[in-house]
This record gives sequence, C-alpha cells and structure tokens, in this order.
Amino acid sequence: MTRKNADIEHWDVENEEFWEKEGKKVANRNLWISIPSLLMGFAVWMMWGMITTQMQNLGFPFSVGELFTLTALAGLSGATLRIPASFMIRIAGGRNTIFLTTALLMIPALGTGIALMNPGTPLWVFQALALLSGIGGGNFACSMSNISSFFPKKQQGYALGMNAGLGNFGVTTMQILIPLVMTVGIFGAIAGDPMELQKASGTLIGRIEAGTDTWIQNAGFVWMLFLIPLAFAGWFGMNNLRTITPDPGTPASAFGKILGLYAVGAVTSIIGMFALNLLGMWIALPLTIVLTVVLLRLIPGNIKPNIQKQFAIFSNKHTWSMTVLYILTFGSFIGFSAALPLSINVIFGNMMEVAADGSVTRVANPDAPSALTWAWIGPFVGALIRPVGGWISDKVGGSIVTQIISVIMVVASAVTGYVMMLAYNATDPNSYFAIFMMMFVVLFAASGIGNGSTFRSIGVIFDAQQKGPVLGWTSAVAAYGAFIAPRVMGEQIQAGTPELAMYGFAVFYALCLVVNWWFYLRPGAYVKNP
Repeated sequence: MTRKNADIEHWDVENEEFWEKEGKKVANRNLWISIPSLLMGFAVWMMWGMITTQMQNLGFPFSVGELFTLTALAGLSGATLRIPASFMIRIAGGRNTIFLTTALLMIPALGTGIALMNPGTPLWVFQALALLSGIGGGNFACSMSNISSFFPKKQQGYALGMNAGLGNFGVTTMQILIPLVMTVGIFGAIAGDPMELQKASGTLIGRIEAGTDTWIQNAGFVWMLFLIPLAFAGWFGMNNLRTITPDPGTPASAFGKILGLYAVGAVTSIIGMFALNLLGMWIALPLTIVLTVVLLRLIPGNIKPNIQKQFAIFSNKHTWSMTVLYILTFGSFIGFSAALPLSINVIFGNMMEVAADGSVTRVANPDAPSALTWAWIGPFVGALIRPVGGWISDKVGGSIVTQIISVIMVVASAVTGYVMMLAYNATDPNSYFAIFMMMFVVLFAASGIGNGSTFRSIGVIFDAQQKGPVLGWTSAVAAYGAFIAPRVMGEQIQAGTPELAMYGFAVFYALCLVVNWWFYLRPGAYVKNP
C-alpha cells in the first residue's frame, strides 16, 4: 500500500494477508471518523421533528399542517440530495467528500439557531432552512458508499451496519439533546434572549411548566460544537482510495464537483417543493427523482462519463428489488422518526369530551404525554439493533432476516393503526399510550434489523464497482420515507382517520414480503438468500 498524502494507491481487502497487515487498521480509522460525522448528519436533518413540536408550545404563528410540512421538506431534500451524493465518492474521493459534506452542515445548524431567535421569522425562512437541513440526509449515501469500499465482502454487514446503525443514533441524540439544551442558556448572550413556554412541555428531566424560559434557538446552535472538530477529523484522518477514485483531482476541484452535484439536488428539491402544491405528492415525488437523474446525466465536463458509467446500475433488476426492500426498512425507520413526535402531540394532546346534551367535541388533554419525553425511544431501539441485524445476516443470510421482519412489520403496523384510531376518538387517550409506544418500538426494532439485512444483501449481490452507487441510490429513494410518512400521517390525522396511514403501510409491507421471496428465497431464486 503506497500513500501520497491522504490518497491510497493500492487497496485489496479481499486478500486476507493485505487485510490483516494493512487494510484493517486504515478501514477502521475511516469507519470511526465516518460514524460520528454521519451521526451529525442525521441529527441536523431530523431536528425539525423536535423543533416543530416546541414551536407549537412557544406560540410560533404556524398551523399544524405548516409545521408537519417543515419536517416533510427536510425529508424531501434529504432524500433528493442522496441521489447525486450516491456518485460523489467515485468522482471526488472519500476524504474530500466526507470532509466537505460534514462542514456544509454548519450552514443549516447556524441558520436555524438564528431564525429561531425571533418568533416573527417568516415561514419561508424556516422552509429554506429545512431544505438545507437535507444536506445531512444526503450525506448518508456518500458515507455508505465510501465505507463499503474499505471492507471485504465477509464484513459488509458489520461495517455498513455499524456506520448506518451508529450513524442513525443521530436521530436519538437529537431527540434527547434538543429538549435538554433548550432549558439552559448555554451560549449566554450570543444566543439571544429566551422565550416563555405558552403551555407545559416535557423533557427527559421532567415536566416544564408554562411560563418557563426556553432557548429554542439552541436546537440549531448546539450542533456547531460537534461539527467543527469533526470537519477537522475528516480532513486529517480519512483517505481517498485511488482504486475507487482514480482521479479525484485537487481538493479544490473535488469540492467543486461535490458542490455541483449537490446544486443539482438543491434545484430539483426546490422544484419538487413547488410541484407538491400544484400536482400532489404522488406525482411530485417521482417527478423530482426523474428530474434529478436527468440533470445528472446532462452535467458537462469530465464528471459526465463517470456518472454515465455508474448509471449501469439501473439496468440491473436487483437494483430495483433492493430499492423496494430498502424502502421497507430504512424508509420506515426514518419516516416514523420524522412523524412520531408531532403525531404524539396531536393524537394524545387532545381528547373527546361528551357534553351534558350528548354532543362530542375535541378539547385539550391536560395530562397528555410529551413527545419530547417519549419520541426518542423508538429511533434509539432501531439504531441500537441495526448492527445486530447486519451481524445476524452475515451468519444466516440477509433475505431470511428481511422476510421475518417483514411479517412482524405487517402485523405491528396494522395493530398500531387500530390503536391510533381508538386513541384519537377516546375520552381518555392516555390509556392507549403504552400500547401505542410498544407497537412503534416493535416497528423501529424490526426496521432496524432489516436495515442491517438489506445492507448485507447489497454487499453480496453487487460487485465492488456497483455496490457503492447501489447503496447510495437505494438509500436515496428510501429516504423519501422522511417526507412521505409525515405528510401521510399528518393528512390522515387532520382528516380524523390516523389509522388509514398505518393500514396503508401494512399493505406495502405485505407486498415487500412477496418481492423478497420472489427474488431471493423461492426455489430457483435469482440469488439465493444473499
């Protein structure tokens, strides 16, 4: 292995001697810098689920629908940006890409903190910042593509499970840290004055009563404490693999390529945002995906042939089958992570009251469970168990594990929908909260295990040149779950039929059972239990 600066010229991890002597140390160093960088990406991307919950409590002048839309917009851009991010590693190099994409997270983190200092900040500013937060979601595709190149096939489940699973702890970290930092003026006068809670709120440290000082702006500022040192760690500790990226160019030219690719995703995300209002979600989303792919093919210069070469993945049927299965697993995890906090607020924050004349009205629930107290548990379990899913799949095969968790998710989703219906129409919704949370924890656990199993399958099915782009592409499409789930659940909750959203997810999970069996488990399957 010869090395020039941070570039590694020779890399052959399928050679056992090379792996034990040189490869393992380098691979693990890159993995352990990648994990916290990805964790921060998830935290910044998904922070709107918690921020909007507290914006409700602080009296920001936005409707429930507008607040759900902020969370959904971050999901939209995060998923869309994953499409160009899928191709960054082979064009710009791993070290260059992870450093810059981590540093870019400082823009939405700092901007959100500044915007939240003033409750009069217009909605469009928050919408722009939610779209920029999608950078954190986009980073997953390049991060997974990068790490997959450092490890041999026999350790794909472990490496990708660790990177994704511990990276997913960004969701839990965010859901725990944001409520804590909001209660203390940790940045002093720099962060501005606190606001007063208009209604009680919960955190891990207890219930905070109305009238309490709250520094909601800390929800953005706090990430700067981690992003600055992580950017330095990425620059000085990670590597570009020349076997994967033969010509990354100078760092400046590599940064230009990365920014150009993200600019394409940013433009199509904005177009997708406007298309939502004109065409509806189910037309706007495919339009956004297709437009992003078309614009990537039209990029001029030396990027074009490299991207076109990687587009060969679209002629492989397994790209499409694994995309569907990854929507089942990661799409569910990230979608429920985005939608759960506000769903708790809306479903359990109100209750039915029967008047003396028999009429029924919805009134505030004075003892409602707080999303800030409970919403972190599901994502925590899903992220914690994700490496376990990869490890088990390395032992018994990924598709068997995927099939088992699919059955669990069909049942759990249907039961959750029924419980949501009962709670929404109850005079005492709190009595349903325990089973509601238990069912969501089951869904998160199953989706977490399934994330590990689908990573294992992709690492086995595809060769070294295709598995990185396939990981990026499948994660991009699945990440639209962070947009779809808040929109669908928000619309159905507002319509008074929250159960329909979960019943719809159950039907999709049943279809995934069939896809997984047909491609990977039936007699004569295309690839047997990868």
